[in-house]
Amino acid sequence: MEDVLRLHARPHRGSEPVVCLDERPVQLHDASRPSVPMRPGRVGRSDHEYVRAGTANIFCIVEPKTGRRLTYASTNRTAKAFAHAMYRVARRYKAARKIHVIVDNLNTHRKKSLLDAFGPVDGRALWKRFKMHYTPKHASWLNPAEIEASRVSRECLGRRRLGHFHTLKFEVAAWRARADREARPIRWAFTVKDARRVFRYDGIVTRRSEHYAASKAASSCA
Repeated sequence: MEDVLRLHARPHRGSEPVVCLDERPVQLHDASRPSVPMRPGRVGRSDHEYVRAGTANIFCIVEPKTGRRLTYASTNRTAKAFAHAMYRVARRYKAARKIHVIVDNLNTHRKKSLLDAFGPVDGRALWKRFKMHYTPKHASWLNPAEIEASRVSRECLGRRRLGHFHTLKFEVAAWRARADREARPIRWAFTVKDARRVFRYDGIVTRRSEHYAASKAASSCA
């Protein structure tokens, strides 16, 4: 947890941007009956019944410090889809020396996904561009990409019924372009100090863990 919180507290560095990624599943709903369009003196009407039209996914990708976004819709959230999302991130930050990525512990968020999608050589080279920071189990709220997902839900999807993937893709792309132009950053306020106060610990466990990790590394080198 403190690893992620320290990353939030760091000032923005162009050479080492901090990017947050999360997936948001989407249910596609189509109308079961034609809607009655709006006309002068009469409101538009739509039937409350709908037909399930499958599922899709939205990759919520945001750089909190700057408000830059790569959020987009995909047909699914498989390991291959995650690999291509990471490729998009790497392409967006071509000049970065190292890209810090905050994600949850979904089993696709691993090096293997990139190796399977791009092959051992290209996949390994792509993975080396990233420094992964995993939120603790049951603590995905530490990832600002969940705030991005909430914004997409409220500002883009709302209560509308989207029955086709290409409609979802268009709507999300239009929302991202507008939000990216506005460059709305996410101001993270929860700090390491706050965490120690709320969860009632003093950091001793963290220091012991760091000491243990350093000892393991020293012994392995020896």
